[in-house]
Order: sequence, then structure tokens, then C-alpha cells
Amino acid sequence: MAINTVKVWDPLVRIGHWTLVAAFFAAYFSEDDLMSVHIWAGYIVGAYVVIRIVWGLIGSRYARFSNFVYSPGKVIAYLKQLAAGKAQHYIGHNPAGGAMVVALLLCLSATAFTGLKLYAVEEGEGPLAIAMAEAGAKDQDSALASVSSSEDKEDEDEEESEGIENESKAEEDGEEFWEELHETFANLTLLLVLLHVVGVVVSSRIDKEKLVKAMLTGKKDVDDTYQ
Repeated sequence: MAINTVKVWDPLVRIGHWTLVAAFFAAYFSEDDLMSVHIWAGYIVGAYVVIRIVWGLIGSRYARFSNFVYSPGKVIAYLKQLAAGKAQHYIGHNPAGGAMVVALLLCLSATAFTGLKLYAVEEGEGPLAIAMAEAGAKDQDSALASVSSSEDKEDEDEEESEGIENESKAEEDGEEFWEELHETFANLTLLLVLLHVVGVVVSSRIDKEKLVKAMLTGKKDVDDTYQ
């Protein structure tokens, strides 16, 4: 059976993959002690996720979603075949690998978005802070208009005090909400990463494929059994 070397992963996929790995772990383990590292690593994660989604639509053959996104039934069937040691070989991502790519992109997107939201709420910085500042300015103008229309000075002071207290509580609740959501998606992403590593190891041993090498060189050795 003839074996051919096929170019599978283009530079954007390969370099982006390993950059994403480094950036995610840098962000995950630097949250409390090195916030600047956490923030910039998060920006890198978010930027690559956007690039990878676009590349999944217009990129090279094996990078496109149309090449590796399969139905749930196809994914389950592949896993059963893999467990039996009779899995179909794929030049690009196999059905399980494709499902993992989609899951990781979704979780990374949610992690990046909630991180940006938390950064805007806590520090008033980042891309989402502009929208929040505009919304806050409108609320403040509305509150001032309401206070100026009141006739009793004591009621004005009381309303203003209550407004400040309510705004402060709302900000605290918002910070806690986005922080918990951000941590949840970050931990879920870490779990998916670990499952991905396990899947690569298992698939490589059962199918005798050098998946890590392929992601480094961009090439795979294939025969007639691959599709």
C-alpha cells in the first residue's frame, strides 16, 4: 500500500494552535499575580479565536469547518469505531477532533468575552468599557434630570443617596456575576484542553498516527485508507 506525504495544516493553523496553547495557560495561571500578563494573554486568545473562526470559513481546505464538522451521530459512530480499534482514518480532523475544535472555540470565545466584560466592569478599561461608559452617562443624565425636577431639597438628597447606594450595589453584583462566569468558562476550557490531550494520545496510539508531529510540520503520511 503506497504511502504519500500530504500537506494538511497551513502555517496559520499550526502557529496559531501553539500560540493559543501558550496564551491560554499564561492567562490561566497569571490572573492574580501578573494581571498585565493575564490581560494581554487574554487579548491574544480572543484575537486568535476570531481569526480562526474567519479562517474556518475562508481558509485552506483542511482548516475549513466544512471539512471537519460532522453530525453528532457521526461523532458517536467514530468513537465506537475508535474503541473497537477500527476507526476510519481522516486526513484532516476526525469527527471527534472536529467536535473538540468547535467546543474549544465556543468556550474560548465565552472566556474571552466574559474576561473583557469583567475588565470593563472592574477597571473601566478594554473595548467593552466604551459602551459601558456611554450607558453610564445616559443613566447619570437621567438621574440628574430627575433630581433637578424635585421640589423638596431633602427628598433630592435622599433620592441621590439611594441612587448612589443602588448603583454601588449593582456594580458589586455585576463584578461578582462576570467574575464567576469568567472563571466557569476558563475552567471548562481547561477541562476541554485536558480531554483534547487525552484524545490525541489515545487516537495516536490506536490509529498509529503522529498527530502532534503533524501539527508541528503541517504534514501527514497517508495511504489509501484515509479520507
